[in-house]
Amino acid sequence: MALTSFSSAATEVENEIALQMYTLRNVGSAKDQFEMAHKAGFKNIEIVGTHDLSAGKMKALLTSNDLHITSAHVQLSALENQYQQTVDFNKAVGNNTLIVPWIKPEDRPDNQQGWIKYAQRLNALGARLRKDGMQLGYHNHNFEMKKYDGVTALEIIMDHSSKDNLKLEMDAAWVSRGGQDPVRFLKQYSGRIYAIHAKDNAGIGVRDDEMNFAPLGEGLLDWNSILPAAKASGVKWFIIEHDAPKDPWQIITTSHNNLRADLTKLAR
Repeated sequence: MALTSFSSAATEVENEIALQMYTLRNVGSAKDQFEMAHKAGFKNIEIVGTHDLSAGKMKALLTSNDLHITSAHVQLSALENQYQQTVDFNKAVGNNTLIVPWIKPEDRPDNQQGWIKYAQRLNALGARLRKDGMQLGYHNHNFEMKKYDGVTALEIIMDHSSKDNLKLEMDAAWVSRGGQDPVRFLKQYSGRIYAIHAKDNAGIGVRDDEMNFAPLGEGLLDWNSILPAAKASGVKWFIIEHDAPKDPWQIITTSHNNLRADLTKLAR
């Protein structure tokens, strides 16, 4: 491959990679966290709420660190109860994609009809957001891999909502932990999976003090199958994340290097 072509592929790849800032939540102040993301070579980040910043202060940090927001994790309660405030903040910082990241255990449906109602709730919110120029997405964990009458909760959510009103941000590690195959979902919902949370699972007894998560490419997941399937499915963003990193710098740089190398190979 010519050097210019390789350089072009590498640049293209960087425009597909982002960092979920939850990974850096224990790294000093918001300023420290944004600076670390920049120092690690990231051009794009996924934020969590407002990071206790005004829109003006966040825009200043984004500008000084040459960072762009791909999306924001926002709790469903905030979206429903502080709708206009949430929309206004995200528009002000240049973001138009909001991701529901989590359902508290006490709020999770426990039967198929409950999941259908939850899907309809998300669909209605997504329709409202679309009218305001925003896109709603949903981020899974392992509990959505539980089956109800033979169908996973995640499939119930996707099948009872519109592809225009709700996208999926698929966490491949949590899918696998729930006993399901990430590649199957990528094929099943081709064109509807907005992003992948790119992190890996460690084996039992490995990284027990980090919730058994590993940097991408150093764990159990088959990225040689997942990444091509993601590209074929139309995934826009590959978002590096780790739920409990002991050494955030080591985790994000290792994951970034491995993901960049793998995606560059695919782009050649």
